[in-house]
Amino acid sequence: MQDFWFYIQLGLTHVLDLGAYDHILFLAALAVPFTFKQWKQVVILASIFTIAHCASLAFSVYGIFTVDVGLIEFLIPVTIALTALFNFLRGFKKEHVTGIYFQALATAFFGLIHGFGFSNYFNMLMAEEENKLVPLLGFATGIELSQVTIILLALVIAYVVQNLFKVKQSIFIRVTSILILLVTIPMLIETFPN
Repeated sequence: MQDFWFYIQLGLTHVLDLGAYDHILFLAALAVPFTFKQWKQVVILASIFTIAHCASLAFSVYGIFTVDVGLIEFLIPVTIALTALFNFLRGFKKEHVTGIYFQALATAFFGLIHGFGFSNYFNMLMAEEENKLVPLLGFATGIELSQVTIILLALVIAYVVQNLFKVKQSIFIRVTSILILLVTIPMLIETFPN
């Protein structure tokens, strides 16, 4: 049980690490177009992301599939930028209908990419572990708990801005998406493959 708790903590710190804010940025971009009324949809998307993220770790740990780390380091900010761009363009629609199936598929794909980004470090931790399933489940639990926390925080911020400060949802989506894109651009430049 102690090992399980260690991996839960690892999952929590992996997501909540402000030094590696790409995960937080992606979750913020994911949550931007939603409101508290739609919280279940966002949590489902976060769970899809967690499952895909841990699936790529499992593929790597069990030697099923690996990906070039340099490419993955570039693709992570690409996923953030694409999510923000998608939200920005959708912010011009009068109806804010979320294409949940498209988002679920994109979120799963992005989760795989983000998981491969952490796979080398995770593989080093798992080198001494005989049972790899318990650590994977603990890590997934930590990721899920931290992601739900970030998403709920993003929904609270959206609620405050939109309801207390009376900012229209479409404007909130566009401005927040632009801010996320601006933060992501240096990451894209820094990780661009040579």
